Amino acid sequence: MKAMILAAGKGTRVRPLTHQLPKPMIPVLGKPVMEYLVEQLARCGFREIMVNVSHLAAQVENYFGDGRRWGVEIGYSFEGHIIDGETIAEPLGSAGGVRRIQDFGGFFDDTFLVVCGDAVIDLDLAAVLRKHWQSGAVASMVVSEVPRERVSNYGVVVCNDEGRITAYQEKPPVEDANSNLVNTGIYVFEPAVIDDIPQDAEYDIGGQLFPAILERGLPFHAISIPFNWIDIGQLSDYWEANQQLMRGMLKGALMPGKERLPRIWTGLNVNVDWDEIRAEGPIYVGSGTRIEPGCEIIGPTWIGQGCLIESGARISRSILFEYSRLGSRARVTESLVFGQNCVDQNGNPISDLSGNLDWVGDAREFSGSPKEAA
Repeated sequence: MKAMILAAGKGTRVRPLTHQLPKPMIPVLGKPVMEYLVEQLARCGFREIMVNVSHLAAQVENYFGDGRRWGVEIGYSFEGHIIDGETIAEPLGSAGGVRRIQDFGGFFDDTFLVVCGDAVIDLDLAAVLRKHWQSGAVASMVVSEVPRERVSNYGVVVCNDEGRITAYQEKPPVEDANSNLVNTGIYVFEPAVIDDIPQDAEYDIGGQLFPAILERGLPFHAISIPFNWIDIGQLSDYWEANQQLMRGMLKGALMPGKERLPRIWTGLNVNVDWDEIRAEGPIYVGSGTRIEPGCEIIGPTWIGQGCLIESGARISRSILFEYSRLGSRARVTESLVFGQNCVDQNGNPISDLSGNLDWVGDAREFSGSPKEAA
């Protein structure tokens, strides 16, 4: 069976993380979010996977390679060009990327699956295909209910009692939304649908292709199957995804490392005296990290590899990327720390009364001596 992962977007809603990382490579429990999708596709029998790439494409291609590590074949479709040796990203939109792949080599020769590369799911994708075939649809969409106040982040779906979609709204204001049933970014298409996508043009599945399908009156169905869907469309979603996964809310998403104490996992060669700090799990501490006595860490908290947490620092329900340094006066709650940045879960910089975040930095700037790192 064949599938496509949409991985070409610039990830503007999860900036500043995507200044240096393409969105599919953002780590969740220590591995790229797209890796969870590749694993799930492999488990469900999908062996041929195309990935459209654009923004920082080389990072995706270099990590996933030809896919043999996961027992699948992976190919890539680059959207952009090179000028004076510089790679310029020019994503074609979710539907435009499908059309480019088809025009190039006719990859989609039978029913195929399309999934967005920014979510963690435990859905039986083979069962999704079976429901699509049973409905007789040319296009199907996996849907899920969300709280009313969140519908503006998604495409909103209206369907009849038989599951046929009768209306679709792309990210409407809450007050205008016709339901709280939303698009999860998981689609099944028949190859004939591709004829409705213009060639060599930017074209979106939700905003343009779905309205065109509805206008033509083609059979278009919603598929509703209970499953866990953890979307990282926005920075707050990314923070929440890590919180949920560290609490064990997705089957098969396991904490890495070794469980040293109840609900506290570490990588290799961590320098910490657990009797000299206050720690409440779930917590992960990456390899080569040093935590000095007198710190407080409240989970769910993820601390990447090579970090330095100085005596007196307080961390609660936060994510620290690799090589982060927190000085002794750090107070980090429900935040993300990466490089010289510390932002809350919505991407807002953490306020600091002194006017500079001198308690945030790169742990590699210090030799490792507690006295020198003070």
